Amino acid sequence: MKILVTGKHGQLATSLAEVADGMPHVTLIRAGRPELDLADPSSIPDAIAAAKPDVVVSAAAYTAVDRAEDEQDLAYRINVVGAAGVAEAATQLHLPIIHVSTDYVFSGDAPDPYLEDDEAEPRTVYGYTKLRGEHAVASANPKHVILRTSWVYSPFGTNFVRTMLRLAAERRTVNVVADQWGNPTNALDLARAIIHVATHSARDRPTGVFHVTGTGETNWAGFARHIFQASRAMGGPAADVCDITSADYKAKARRPPNSRLSCDKFERTFGWRAPAWQASTDAVVRRIVEADYRGFMMQASE
Repeated sequence: MKILVTGKHGQLATSLAEVADGMPHVTLIRAGRPELDLADPSSIPDAIAAAKPDVVVSAAAYTAVDRAEDEQDLAYRINVVGAAGVAEAATQLHLPIIHVSTDYVFSGDAPDPYLEDDEAEPRTVYGYTKLRGEHAVASANPKHVILRTSWVYSPFGTNFVRTMLRLAAERRTVNVVADQWGNPTNALDLARAIIHVATHSARDRPTGVFHVTGTGETNWAGFARHIFQASRAMGGPAADVCDITSADYKAKARRPPNSRLSCDKFERTFGWRAPAWQASTDAVVRRIVEADYRGFMMQASE
C-alpha cells in the first residue's frame, strides 16, 4: 500500500515515515512545500496525482495556536481551504482521506472526556479553523476518516517533552500549568493508529470522526514531573516542577481546561488502542536523552 502524507518535516509526518519504514507492505511518501503547499491550493492536485497513492493522510496544518489569533486569514487558508483542497484532490482520484484534527475543536469546559458527537465549541482561532477544516474535508470526500488527537509529542521537532528536557538542562525549577487536563499522545503511536486505519480493508473501512490519544490522563504539571522522573532515571536532565495556573501562564489564546478525549469508539471500530501515556513517554524520553543529552548540556553552559 502506498500512503501519501501532507507535510515533510513535522513530527507526525516524520513519525509516519519511521513507522512505515518497518512495514514492508507500506510505502509512505511525504509531500510538502514547495511541491504541495496548503496555502496555495493550486499546487495540491498535481502533487497528489504524481504520487499515485492508495490513501491520503492530511496531516499538515497551521498549528501556531497563539500566532493564529493574529494570523487568522493564513490559519483559515491552510486549515480550511488547504484541507478542503487535499480532500477534493483525493476525491477526484477516488482515494480515501485520513484527516488529523484536534481537541481544540471543543471548549474544554465539559467535566468528562469528550465523545465524538459532543458539541464542538472552539474558543480559539486555531480550534475554529480546525473544526471548519473537518467540515470541509467531510463535505469534499465521502471516504473520510477524521482523527482528533491531543497533546502530541515525539523525539522530533519542537514539543512539550523536548522543551521540558531543554529547560531542565538550564534551570532547577520549571513553572508548569496544573489546571489543564488531557491525554499525552506519542506521535509514533498516532502514526501507528493512522497506518492501522489506512491498511484497514477498503471494503469495510468506516467513515466519520474518531478520537485517538494516548491512554490515560494527566495535567501538564503531572506530565512534566513524569518526564523528569524518567529522564533522571536514565541519567538525563531533570528539574523540580512548580504548579501554576493558566492565568499565570498568560497565553494569548485560551487553552482548553479539559482536553481529554474518549477513544472508546476508535477501539470498538478498529480494534486498536494506544499504550499508556506513561510508557510511551518513557520511550520518547529515552530516545531524546540518549541522542541529545550532550547537546542539552552544551546549550545550558552557553
